[in-house]
Amino acid sequence: MNMTHSTTLKRIKTFFSQKRSMAGLAGMIILVGMGEHMAERFLPLYLQQLAQASTAVIAIGLLAGMDDLLSALYSFPGGYLSDRLGTKRALLFFNALSMVGYLCVILIRSWWAVLIGAAFFISWSAISLPATMDLLAKIVPRNKRTMGVSVLALIRRVPKMLGPVVGGTCIAAWGVEQGVRTAFILALALALAAAILQQLLITDDSKDAKPAEASPLKLWQEMPANLRNLLWSDILIRFCERIPDAFVVIWATRYVLSPVSELTFGWLSAIENITAVLVYIPVAYMADRFGKKPFVLITFLFFTCFPMALLYSQSLWPLVAAFVLRGLKEFGEPTRKALIMDLAPEGRKAAMFGLYYLIRDVLVAFAAFGGALLWRASPELNLQVAFGFGVIGTIWFAWRGRDCTASIDAPKL
Repeated sequence: MNMTHSTTLKRIKTFFSQKRSMAGLAGMIILVGMGEHMAERFLPLYLQQLAQASTAVIAIGLLAGMDDLLSALYSFPGGYLSDRLGTKRALLFFNALSMVGYLCVILIRSWWAVLIGAAFFISWSAISLPATMDLLAKIVPRNKRTMGVSVLALIRRVPKMLGPVVGGTCIAAWGVEQGVRTAFILALALALAAAILQQLLITDDSKDAKPAEASPLKLWQEMPANLRNLLWSDILIRFCERIPDAFVVIWATRYVLSPVSELTFGWLSAIENITAVLVYIPVAYMADRFGKKPFVLITFLFFTCFPMALLYSQSLWPLVAAFVLRGLKEFGEPTRKALIMDLAPEGRKAAMFGLYYLIRDVLVAFAAFGGALLWRASPELNLQVAFGFGVIGTIWFAWRGRDCTASIDAPKL
């Protein structure tokens, strides 16, 4: 009887401990995300302000490439540190790196300082994915994982919706240069608040830290064949996304026949994220019930269509429609992450997430660099080549992609 009573109390304590940690993680995602999206989204305009025209285009391409490349390089250590140190300590460390990056941009008025700073604040997104997915995998039952990832995606959408509006307001009030720097000052304050919140709420799991695999090659041998097929199609789709991504703000505010203001672009970004929010929960419910592959495939189709829609958007209302479509490309993104979670081997989920994004983002970094060269040749060519990669990636997943199964298939070496 005493043993039963003790077990019950332990379960209750564990439940509230997990809920407290999730609340702390959610609050930290909102605070850090607000800083990231109110400042980072407008960095291409800031670089145009600081550098000469030819240098600015290359700097924008470098920034976009760094976003993928450094996120990839941080993803694997992020998964490793999550396994080795525990979620709380790893997140605190990467929070501190983000603040160092913000200070670089705030204190040094130069395009190269932006690139150096980005090397630090890009780290937050990289560490958060392996750590949070590993946490969800432990707490959420397998048949509810898509819903769990979707709820987390909804939380991430809050700063994505509000951040660009705040950043656009700063630019409208103080101009591009001072407005972006003000946004970074706010981002620094929010990152500090997030670090404090994280220390207060997230349970210290360092005692549960386990042996971690430090070799990507050994982890690659453990990656199931179905997860590899998802990875290859995802790489092609991300080429479609990243080739034009850094130049979308320039297309909308400078290049189209009837350009929109920076503030209006902030609202277009909000429309994109509102659209994504509206489809998350219904799609998660259906994906958990009927299988994940169809919803991932539809997502890839939306990714593919966006560059063509943007190409033919020359004024406000067509741009609104294009950004609604851009929001719909998030249709099955939580489903894709849940599929990775299902296919990743037990006991290696954080590290496998890190390896997946290491491989994907290192390769996709070349798309961002190439996107700058394509843009210099022709903005229209940039969008057309992106569309072509989307078509190939969608066909590949339709042919080789597989849904999750109860048993994970062995890797094919």
